[in-house]
Amino acid sequence: MTLNQESHAVRCGYVAIIGRPNVGKSTLLNRILGQKLAITSHKAQTTRHSILGIKTRAEGQILFVDTPGIHQRGSNALNRYLNRAALTALTGTDLALFVVEALRWTAEDAKALAAIAAAAVPVIAVVNKVDRLSNKQALLPYLRMLAQRHEFLALIPVSATNGDQIETLEQTIVTALPESEFLFAEDQLTDRSERFFATELIREQLMQRYGEELPYCTSVAIERFEQENGRYQIHALIWVERPNQKAIIIGKQGEALKATASQARLEMQKLFACPVHLEVWVKVKKSWSSDEAALANLGYQE
Repeated sequence: MTLNQESHAVRCGYVAIIGRPNVGKSTLLNRILGQKLAITSHKAQTTRHSILGIKTRAEGQILFVDTPGIHQRGSNALNRYLNRAALTALTGTDLALFVVEALRWTAEDAKALAAIAAAAVPVIAVVNKVDRLSNKQALLPYLRMLAQRHEFLALIPVSATNGDQIETLEQTIVTALPESEFLFAEDQLTDRSERFFATELIREQLMQRYGEELPYCTSVAIERFEQENGRYQIHALIWVERPNQKAIIIGKQGEALKATASQARLEMQKLFACPVHLEVWVKVKKSWSSDEAALANLGYQE
């Protein structure tokens, strides 16, 4: 325990970030941490794995668990995995952040809130994307509607994009956590490996660069991850389900794949703070997203 911690009681606990797809959960986590940890895109269900993000403040350490969006779309093995991952994150957590989009309420929002209520976890409602509202007064009836749906510890309008009310949110979270010594080093940001983030950064480019459906038919596996002479040597495989998907990702004369790999490499160099040599191939694995065993082999496990 540091001298700063010894001067007063500190708090520490796990906080699950829960909500439907595309409400800005990962953007919120990145904003709070002050660094890009979770990948983002405008497409729903960008997040596929729960990610631990550690925010250490003088008065407490917040252990955020970013989760896939709880959704009702699709019933294949991957969709079932994503919902299980989100619901499992509620087990053993000290607090939930229920993230919604300002002025929107859907059946998937209701499903996410029902899961939190069933877990009997204290919850703060985070109303995101308020920067998009031209009339802030319209938010008041929406907040009243939310307050009638559940007994929240607090309802806090925020903008994860520009940082509005983020400090207020953090302070509210810390006061709701149990008194406890820090569980991680003060300078630690996550418990995930660099190998994991290499996978995610490639997948982020797939989400951002290709059509609406294609990214959901892809997965990424790291075949080699080694450090040589101060440089990371990374070999990655992009798995798709059909030959025509492979052709689209590679593009004419391989230009599309080169652009994807180049941008992913630049993002890796920012995160890892060292040079990266990245090689990427594309292979076909028929119906991997509908096969439980194939999902397990690709790392989709609880």
